[in-house]
Amino acid sequence: MKHIVLTGGGTAGHVTPNIAMIPRLKELGYQISYIGSYEGIEKKLIEELGIPYYGISSGKLRRYFDVKNFTDPFKVMKGFLEAKKLMKQLKPDVVFSKGGFVTVPVVIAASRKKIPTFIHESDMTPGLANKLSIPFATKVCCNFPETVEHLPASKAVLTGTPIRQELLSGNPDRARKFTGLTSDKPVIMIIGGSLGAAAVNDAVRTVLPELLKDFQIVHLCGKGKLDESLKETKGYVQYEYIKKELADLFALADLVISRAGANAICELSALNKPNLLIPLSARASRGDQILNARSFEHLGYSKVLEEEELTNEALLDAVRDLYENRETYMMAMSSSKQQNSIEQIVQLFENAVNK
Repeated sequence: MKHIVLTGGGTAGHVTPNIAMIPRLKELGYQISYIGSYEGIEKKLIEELGIPYYGISSGKLRRYFDVKNFTDPFKVMKGFLEAKKLMKQLKPDVVFSKGGFVTVPVVIAASRKKIPTFIHESDMTPGLANKLSIPFATKVCCNFPETVEHLPASKAVLTGTPIRQELLSGNPDRARKFTGLTSDKPVIMIIGGSLGAAAVNDAVRTVLPELLKDFQIVHLCGKGKLDESLKETKGYVQYEYIKKELADLFALADLVISRAGANAICELSALNKPNLLIPLSARASRGDQILNARSFEHLGYSKVLEEEELTNEALLDAVRDLYENRETYMMAMSSSKQQNSIEQIVQLFENAVNK
């Protein structure tokens, strides 16, 4: 039996594309193992699927001064030794990395064992973990055409991002039953990512009375970010995190307000959902979400409001404009040539395994 090791962690965005690949890999007869950090978000998500999970030590590699910079290199070295041992134990035919710092030791260890190793970069420009891993990779899959110029020409493959196929089969009636919302007003869904987005949460809640005049709200606000004072607000429901009902909530939504993580925006495009992107500020990141958002804005898929511009008036104006022009955005997304990312990536594995 062909054996693949999947790796990726730190945020749900580094795990969900791996999860999207699993059904197809099983169809093709792959034995699947997963390597992540000891207690990262990926551990729970993968173990729920019944996939064998192996934790290794993980340290963050920072571009700025932090006292942990003196201790984390030892965690990374420990992670490399553990990954090396796992490669010897598991003997995979191929390794697929979705990014996050836990993957660097795995990719290097696999390369040292001459195991074909594929990396996926969702953002416009590679993050630090993937930059460190690229020299050891067989091929580097990417999401945006603009990313190709940042990658070695011999390794770059434009594949798009694997989308969880179950998201395409949501039912709005099930969502209404789950949320208690009605069919008499359109629904806005707010997503801040698996960790939530405080700036987006605060902005939405500040203008909530105005929004509720014309819309109903489903708010996925992140762990620990529920607002108990809004619990009984008519037309507004909030959840820390949703998994099983997510497809139904997407089906119910007329508009989506979201951060601009690459996986999230590719799912919105595949679902043909008019969306307002509020990318993570460059002050709090390397600016990748801003690049992602502007690319989708240029394609006509998204309306963009940067965090520095996030006033009450600007948010309300953006939502109203998006709703009035929703058909234009939907037409642009529906006319895009969506690549079958899962098949393209799996074919790379098959070519490597069958050499």
